[in-house]
Amino acid sequence: MAQQPIVYDAAQDLVDQLVGLKSDDATYAVRHQRDKVAAATQGSYDALFDPTLPGLTLAERLLVALYAARLTPAPELAAHYRQRAIDAGASAADIQVAETGKPADAADTRLTAILEFTRKLIEKPVEGDEAALKTLPAAGVSTPAVVTLSQLVAFLSYQVRLVAGLKAMQAQASRPARAAATPPAPHPANTAATAPGDAIRLHGFTNESLEWKAWLDVVDLEQATPEQIAILEESHPKAKVSDYYRFLVHQPEILRQRSTAFNAIMYAPGGMSRAERELGATVVSRVNGCVYCASVHAQRFEQLAKRNDVIAQVFENPATAGTTARELAIGAFSIQLTDAPASVNADSIQALKDAGLNDGEILDLLHSDAIFAWANRLMLNLGEPVYAAA
Repeated sequence: MAQQPIVYDAAQDLVDQLVGLKSDDATYAVRHQRDKVAAATQGSYDALFDPTLPGLTLAERLLVALYAARLTPAPELAAHYRQRAIDAGASAADIQVAETGKPADAADTRLTAILEFTRKLIEKPVEGDEAALKTLPAAGVSTPAVVTLSQLVAFLSYQVRLVAGLKAMQAQASRPARAAATPPAPHPANTAATAPGDAIRLHGFTNESLEWKAWLDVVDLEQATPEQIAILEESHPKAKVSDYYRFLVHQPEILRQRSTAFNAIMYAPGGMSRAERELGATVVSRVNGCVYCASVHAQRFEQLAKRNDVIAQVFENPATAGTTARELAIGAFSIQLTDAPASVNADSIQALKDAGLNDGEILDLLHSDAIFAWANRLMLNLGEPVYAAA
């Protein structure tokens, strides 16, 4: 049965509530300049926690969310999901398992498998390989339910980073204005040029074209529902021939909301340049170990910026990558948000401002970094990259 269309109500926006944003706040105004992103973020939350969604029970999904928020850590989200788990009828014993981080203590082997998979995706997504994925079908989790779980954990990775970044923006906005500090200059070793169009292969990463193969069964287009076909067509021009989209469309409404968020984040006009959004995405993908995403977005950066020097630097060492102070700041923020979202604070935002980014550009960077916490986990944990046929 198809999920009902989701209607956005700004007054019920969970992210605004968790961050404490009010309609007269400067950070609220900045965030809602990208209202399509806000709506799709809330829509994703609503779709993933729809009580009528089959496969994983609502209680199971909320236990996953609580466990993920505890691991990250994200206290506000953990408190939210704990209360929702209680309201959904999750047992006290299962809630304790999610809170203490000991999946092996779960009475249900299915829940143990679900939480162990969640841990890998939250803590070190590159370890969520084919063997890890296939523990789920072995525990009785259907392919559509695997899609739900993978989308859920990936969404939570996005959500916690979005909340952390907005809290930091709000904290920075409340500080007294001061003159911008001089940002660090690029290291001379980071200014060497790489000719546009040159193939780069460093530490397992490349800017060459790759394909991607799913580890579980994708939707057969001849057996797809009209809803699935419609959502494939609106998600991406090549979605019908993509294992990635044809796997995710097992849960069409979740894919609809995710695709809407992604497209609004990466392609919206104005704000941060599209090339810089692609740079943030490439840094996050490099840090998370997602070879496929890094290759795609390295190419997009080069197409937009007409150069790939900074891409070679990102592949070599993202911590020192940047041909300008602005690129260094983008890289540093992207790494911090990826590796330690709970540490992002007003100083993190100030460093971006010192490098010349304005509030709208900072929001776009936050969005592009956070959405790749989501995208990387799907690409890493549901399939593998392969070199395109010659």
